[in-house]
Amino acid sequence: MTAHHDSGAGPPDEYVEAEIHRLLTEDPAVAEQGITVVRTERALVLHGEVESAHRREEIMRRVAERFPDVPITSDIGVTRTQAPTEIEQLP
Repeated sequence: MTAHHDSGAGPPDEYVEAEIHRLLTEDPAVAEQGITVVRTERALVLHGEVESAHRREEIMRRVAERFPDVPITSDIGVTRTQAPTEIEQLP
């Protein structure tokens, strides 16, 4: 897990959680429907997978920019987007 921003202000409320989810799905620059927002005791955690580390960092940058006082943690993985290099042999 990667901590991105932590203001120490305590847990965010469910309205902030919903607004971040809306940003992730409705902002044309982000448009990620596969990322979920989970509220923990101390922060919001973004879970999901994207196609590149650059894409993950851009999402985290936009969320932190829009919600600078909200503690955000990333648990966003990167999926393999390249074709396999070996032929799969089925029994």
